[in-house]
Amino acid sequence: MADLRPTAADSVYAAQAPLSYGYPGLGGHIEAEVAVVGGGYAGLATALGLAERGVKGVVLLEAERVGFGASGRNGGFVFGGYSLDGDALVRRLGRERARALYLSTQQAVKLIRARIQRYAIACEANDAGVLCANWFRDPEVLRRRQRQLAEDFGIEWEWVEPDALREIVRSDRYHGALYERDALHLDPLAFARGLAQAATARGVTLREASRVLRLERRGGGFRLHTGGGRVDAPKVVLATGGYLAGLDPQADRAVLPIATYVMATEPLGGRLADCVRSAAAVYDTRFAFDYWRPLADTRLLWGGRISVRDRRPEDVRRLLYRDMLKVFPQLEGSRVEYGWSGLMSYARHQMPQIGGDGRGLWWAQAFGGHGLAPTTLAGELLAAAISRDDDAWRLFEPFGLVSAQRPLGYVAAQARYAWLQHLDARKERRDA
Repeated sequence: MADLRPTAADSVYAAQAPLSYGYPGLGGHIEAEVAVVGGGYAGLATALGLAERGVKGVVLLEAERVGFGASGRNGGFVFGGYSLDGDALVRRLGRERARALYLSTQQAVKLIRARIQRYAIACEANDAGVLCANWFRDPEVLRRRQRQLAEDFGIEWEWVEPDALREIVRSDRYHGALYERDALHLDPLAFARGLAQAATARGVTLREASRVLRLERRGGGFRLHTGGGRVDAPKVVLATGGYLAGLDPQADRAVLPIATYVMATEPLGGRLADCVRSAAAVYDTRFAFDYWRPLADTRLLWGGRISVRDRRPEDVRRLLYRDMLKVFPQLEGSRVEYGWSGLMSYARHQMPQIGGDGRGLWWAQAFGGHGLAPTTLAGELLAAAISRDDDAWRLFEPFGLVSAQRPLGYVAAQARYAWLQHLDARKERRDA
């Protein structure tokens, strides 16, 4: 039986982070050119993108600490695409526009690699790629995805036969895979903090423990009020994700905060090799899929499930431990040391909301659990728009601030997830 005793830190990332890390809170009055609200990936990428383009007077305000939300709690997968799958994207926009949107996330993956190298970000980046492992026996599940990526986006994922997959993933649960070479995984909290250090080194003023309580328009600009001070700026970027700030009603109504769960085992030592002999990260082909990856210290990190509510760490560990044993029964009895949850922001159309109101207010939100590449893209688009009036962000105009219809949206989201789990289970029964 697993040892599910709680530990002091809420995540393995936080437990391994330097204790001395941090930025001061806001005090007094600051005049800025751009104020960014939110110290997650979207806000950090926007601030850094502005600084890299030579914009002075950028201030970033974070209510807690950098990476406190989903940006410091996620699985650490870095690959292209969105929460909305490629087929649906093509049906919505047509092949040409869908291709442009998808390939822009591939460029964002390259930019993440470049920034890790350029700024020497120590985030355990592992460039071993990602495997999409087939939960079902029907190979057409993978073949269909492989064809769609090749035909619509010109992207080739490598076919991995079931026997070849079992050589590197020691489980009878999977039936072949697709290998995405142009992907990586990393420590997401360390990466967020590395972006913060890069941004501040380029002149960005970053203030933690500085929750924005009120945003008001003043003349041609804005005033942001915190408990400790205020910032005046002609342009403001809202990037608070699933942790709703309540600063702009339209932007706030457009997202649905959804919880997801992650756990990490104890260091497994040689037992890890009994399960996996590859450094690649893995997710499966179910609608309601699990994802996992080996860590440098031989832990296994495991994530999955979504819910409209957070759970206690011990409940997260218990749920995900059972899920892990479905794939790796040989880990029965291993200790689960960490379990945590975080809030992602979803939109009804399942695409990021990136844009502005034409009067100085911009937003980047609703990344739907596919955050690392799309948030990097969002930061580049907004930085280009703010610094030189570039209109490439208009690619996302079809995916605007559609109301998430809270609280009914929570019921709909949970019902949809339950239905997808039912479809997965029905297909699994047909497989048996």
